[in-house]
Amino acid sequence: MTAPDPDPATTASDLGPATTASDLGPAKTTPGLARATTAPEPADAVAVWRRLAGTAVLLDGFHALKHAVRFGARVEVAVTADRAAALALADELAPDVRETLAELLTEVPHGTYASLVARPHPTAVAALAERPARAGNLERLAHTPRTAPVVVLDNPRNLGNAGAVIRLAAGFGATGVVTTGTLDPWHPTVVRGGAGLHFATAVERLGVDELPPGPLFALDPEGEDIRSLTLPDDALLAFGSERSGLSPALRTRADHLVALPMRPQVSSYNLATSVAMTLYHWSATGGASA
Repeated sequence: MTAPDPDPATTASDLGPATTASDLGPAKTTPGLARATTAPEPADAVAVWRRLAGTAVLLDGFHALKHAVRFGARVEVAVTADRAAALALADELAPDVRETLAELLTEVPHGTYASLVARPHPTAVAALAERPARAGNLERLAHTPRTAPVVVLDNPRNLGNAGAVIRLAAGFGATGVVTTGTLDPWHPTVVRGGAGLHFATAVERLGVDELPPGPLFALDPEGEDIRSLTLPDDALLAFGSERSGLSPALRTRADHLVALPMRPQVSSYNLATSVAMTLYHWSATGGASA
């Protein structure tokens, strides 16, 4: 597989690193659904938002909040410019978490909502949640035997692509997504692209020398055709950056080089497409989710 072409979306270098709760040390997590309490008054909700905005994970839009709640995120504050519309969406699309959303959501004027987020979402819903503890994620990633692979993005550059990969990984039930390099996988743009599904899988940034145990299958155009292989459940599935492919360090660390089928004269696949094809192959050839 040739290194995927970059998309014209915003990249990490355009926005710079985001500050998250992990910068302040490990956070405590709460099992089950997000903390459900009576929604605060608008002025109180805004005050909580402004106090936490620099350290918490931004859940941008109804679907991000829905997924975060569904997978046990600790939601500290949630606001909407139209509570009735948000709860109507919950009735239609997420009745399993409708009660919790009703207890979390505070309605504020649209202007107030817009002032709290960089880019208002069409659903006019936003929330702040506590980032899962790094120690817990590392434990999940390192646990053996694994029942599903870990996706490794080697020095990714595109925030939107990284979010799409996390969404895919959650959908396939992957153990987690690890990034190497400078991109923060919890950057707000990545979380937006992942639709809140960071809370459904273990997402962390590590060095190549810190990767979890397991056989490392790295996607590379010089590799063996993936259709001739069965990917084990405990595999690390590594994908090079959108611009330069696999780093020398990761290529050296790889146990197997694997290539995706591609028509001649087609130069590359998008990163998220490559991950989707590889995870589908894993699941279709006997992976745990099959």
